[in-house]
Amino acid sequence: MGNLKHRGRMLVWKISILLFCLHAAVSGQIRYSIPEEMRKGMFIGDVAKDLGLDIRRLVSGRARLVIDDEHQYVSLNQNKGHIVVNERIDREILCAKKSPCSFTLEIVLEDPLELFAITIEIQDVNDHAPVFPKNEINLEISESTSAGTVFLLDSAVDPDVGINSLQAYSLKGNEHFVLKQHTRADGSKYPEMMLQSNLDREKQGEHMLILTAVDGGEPQKSGTVKIHVAVLDANDNAPIFTQSSYKASVLENVSPGVIIAKVSAGDADQGYNGNITYSFTHQKDDSSCPFEINPTSGEVKLTGELDFEMYPSYEINLQAKDPWGLAGASKLMIEVADVNDNSPVITMTSYSGKISEDSPFGTVVALISVQDKDSGRNGQVHLTIGENLPFKIKSSLRNYYTLATEQILDRERHSKYNITLTATDEGVPALSSTKVLGLEVTDVNDNAPAFIKDNYISQVMENNPPGVSLLQVHAKDPDLGQNARISYYLIDSEINGNPASTYFSVNTESGDIQSLRSFDYEQLKEYKIRVKAQDGGSPSLRSNTTVIIRVQDQNDNPPQVLYPVQTGGSMVAEMVPRSADVGYLVTKVVAVDVDSGQNAWLSYKLQKATDRALFEVGLQNGEIRTIRQVTDKDAVKQRLTVIVEDNGQPSRSATVIVNVAVADSFPEVLSEFTDFPHDKEYNDNLTFYLVLALAVVSFLFITCLVVIISVKIYRWRQSRILYHSSLPVIPYYPPRYSDTMGTGTLPHVYNYEVCRTTDSRKSDCKFGGAGSQNVHQNHHSLHIIPYFSICFSLKVYIVLKIC
Repeated sequence: MGNLKHRGRMLVWKISILLFCLHAAVSGQIRYSIPEEMRKGMFIGDVAKDLGLDIRRLVSGRARLVIDDEHQYVSLNQNKGHIVVNERIDREILCAKKSPCSFTLEIVLEDPLELFAITIEIQDVNDHAPVFPKNEINLEISESTSAGTVFLLDSAVDPDVGINSLQAYSLKGNEHFVLKQHTRADGSKYPEMMLQSNLDREKQGEHMLILTAVDGGEPQKSGTVKIHVAVLDANDNAPIFTQSSYKASVLENVSPGVIIAKVSAGDADQGYNGNITYSFTHQKDDSSCPFEINPTSGEVKLTGELDFEMYPSYEINLQAKDPWGLAGASKLMIEVADVNDNSPVITMTSYSGKISEDSPFGTVVALISVQDKDSGRNGQVHLTIGENLPFKIKSSLRNYYTLATEQILDRERHSKYNITLTATDEGVPALSSTKVLGLEVTDVNDNAPAFIKDNYISQVMENNPPGVSLLQVHAKDPDLGQNARISYYLIDSEINGNPASTYFSVNTESGDIQSLRSFDYEQLKEYKIRVKAQDGGSPSLRSNTTVIIRVQDQNDNPPQVLYPVQTGGSMVAEMVPRSADVGYLVTKVVAVDVDSGQNAWLSYKLQKATDRALFEVGLQNGEIRTIRQVTDKDAVKQRLTVIVEDNGQPSRSATVIVNVAVADSFPEVLSEFTDFPHDKEYNDNLTFYLVLALAVVSFLFITCLVVIISVKIYRWRQSRILYHSSLPVIPYYPPRYSDTMGTGTLPHVYNYEVCRTTDSRKSDCKFGGAGSQNVHQNHHSLHIIPYFSICFSLKVYIVLKIC
């Protein structure tokens, strides 16, 4: 129990010395030194502090450890920035006899990418005692063996290194033998037992010795083996090897069963005493030595697989022994030559598989680790990628490479890249390995929608119903997802002073343009609007196009007759002298059609005529001409009905009546046309107004009459007062009461005429000065207004006359 406590205190003391031992290394590396056999979770080092990193940087950069070995001996605590033990570390398993023993790992940080190398050295702990391969060594020594003969003993094995490895041997039990200790080139020690005084079988036939091997650890550990010496009868000569040491070289890819070397020894004895048996010594039962020796022939044969990367060389102790126990010793040095038998291994240390198309030049896509277990040139690796790719490979720290962009990416041209990585070593023949990376280029809204056409032109027939679909605009966006989702909008502008949105609407999703009202070709023949296509990216991009809507004419307007003017209550007559020749131009019917094209092509036809043989109408120009000589027998009154038609489908028409007077003098015409029948339709409203006006005039007349009588009476009374007064009477006449055109008290004579015609639209009131006369004459055409009217004329009194 006390020994255990002592060992525990020693272990704690040693850990306290080695723990937290850190050394700054070049190239941004740090180094920790820890003892083996530490418990899981024990602290190794504060990398955050040692690397000068903030804990938040470790968390945001998703810090992680990259370890080449399959064992994850350590782990990283992101929240504290500590490296702790993750699993038991056995230095002997990790490095065997290699010293110093260490392994290297990397800490990888992302956003931005950073790489830090850490070396962890494993210090040996004296956790193994020296162990002999056998529990007992049996020696047979002839009594005739001379003093000074050496007997090679089995060596103890201690997997520890340094001071903790095997340090010394000691021998107890007999004065005939002494122990000699030797050191090999690699520092290992092996014992030999030398006979210092002759044996006497008759005195003592057996000797029991104890061989002890001790290490230098604290606490010290040891191992023992019993040596049983049987004294034989005389055998004068021991076997002797032909060489003190043998050397051989073998490639690591040699197949098992190949003879590596052959050793031989000689014995001066003859017969049975000269028989020699070959063997290996100093080998543990679980030894990894992949060789065996033929005990009779001395041939050394390969029995297992060689691996230069694990065991570059072997040193084997040889023994040649005769039947009486006399032995000779030698050693065999086997060098394993490296062969390029390991292909490079490509490991993706950091790789997301996606990159944005707007990533700047030089953006790191992946961090790649390439390992080759071979050594020398066989382990020198070069990493390349395929040609014609917008990426390049950069060498980084200790077999690390970065894959970065070399050009600006465009998802619309290449949305995905298959990048072939090829790692090739420098061996002969060279070995290589490949790895294909699928890299997806994520979309950025860098393309505005583009209309298929710069201008869209559509036609619509006028008088269309509202809501009719006119056309559909379409734009394309090579982006992806929401960045390619296009919405269409009408850019509001003015059409005839009104917003364009009152005429048209655009479907946001489909781009279908509809009319919101019925169009009239005669008002506006063409509409020009602007439509915008906008994607759903952030920020959004847009483009515009021009849409032209052309209204097609429809025959929806009849011809309009401009001349001769058709009046409701009057009659227009064109005079034709009886001396008119053939082709005499009587008049011209002038008509227009507000439609266009063939809908406005007018033709004139004579529908009815008093004498169809006398007149004709020009089909295209509407000119009415005589087609024969006018005679005295032709009636004075001629009535022509002309129809004007357009060329639309269906056609529309208008009718005009032309009155022609065939006469040489105006009185003749007047006498004939006063007998024209006329409709005797009276307008009730106009009659009412005429009666009302008559009443108003009567009222005004009575009022004036009362005023005049009152003034006369007033003057008469004044004159009576002056007459009875003593003042002289001076007649006084106001100047405004002088009568220049007749008798009375008003300064002037005014005439009021109210005329009532049979056509109520031509009823009129006339107000004029006294003595005025109006004379209307027309030498070519005569306007005759048949009427029956009552005229009232006011000249101090009202005169009713019939006009």
